[in-house]
Amino acid sequence: MMDLSARQAEITALLIESEFLSVDGLSERYSVTAQTIRRDLNVLCEAGLARRRHGGVEKPLPSGNIAYGSRQVLLRGEKQAIARKVASQIPDNTSLAFSIGTTPESVAAALLHHDALKVFTNNLNIALLACANPTFEVNVAGGKVRNSDGDVLGAGLETFLSSYLFDYGIYGVAGVEADGTLLDFSEREVRARQLIHENSRSTFLVLDHSKFGRSAHVRGGQITQVTKIFTDREPSREIIDRIDDSDAELVICDEESAQ
Repeated sequence: MMDLSARQAEITALLIESEFLSVDGLSERYSVTAQTIRRDLNVLCEAGLARRRHGGVEKPLPSGNIAYGSRQVLLRGEKQAIARKVASQIPDNTSLAFSIGTTPESVAAALLHHDALKVFTNNLNIALLACANPTFEVNVAGGKVRNSDGDVLGAGLETFLSSYLFDYGIYGVAGVEADGTLLDFSEREVRARQLIHENSRSTFLVLDHSKFGRSAHVRGGQITQVTKIFTDREPSREIIDRIDDSDAELVICDEESAQ
C-alpha cells in the first residue's frame, strides 16, 4: 500500500471520527480546491481507507491494516502524548521489550533521553531509533524481515523473546473488541505480543482511541490482563468497568497530563 501525504493521513484520521466527509467541507477546511480534495479522496479510496459516496467519502468496510508509513502520520499528536506519559514512568537502567507498531515506536522515541536502557525488539524501526542513544544496548530478533512493516516474525522470535525476563513489555494492538478482547491481523503478530507479555514483569498496552472498536480478525488476550493501559481518550463504559474490576490500570494521556 502506498504511503499517504500529511493531508491525506489527516483526512483518514478525521474519517475515524465521522461517518461521512464531504468534498466541499474538506476543501474549505484545508483551503484548497475541490479538485485537489477529490484527488486526495481518490488516493484514499484506492488504498481502501475510504469508500466513495455522493459528494464525499464514508468509512470503508474493515479489511487489512494501513501501510506503516501512513500509520506513523495518523494521530501523531495523540501517540506522542501517550509516549511521553509512558516514558515518564520508566526509570533508567531497565530492560524493555517492544512489539511492532507505530505507537510503541513513538514510545521508543520518547525514551531517547533515558540512560542505559536494554532494548529488545523484533521491529527494525525501533531498533535503529534506539541506536541513536549510545548508552542503550539494542538487541534484535533474527529471521526473515517483513518488508511492509520492517519487523521480524517467525520461529526464531519465540526463542529470542523467551530467553529473557524484561522489566517492561510495551506493545500495541490492531483493535479492541467491546468486551476487551485484543485483536490483530495475523497469528504471528498475536504470538509475538503474547511472548512479550509472558516474559515481562510489567506490561504496558499503548494504543490511541481509534483502536477501540476497530475490527481485526485474530484474537489474542484481554485488555484486563496487562499492568497498565495508556490511551489518549476514555474508552467505552463497558471497557472501563472491565478494567475497574481487574488489576489493570487505565492511564489517560491528554496533552496536559503527558507534559
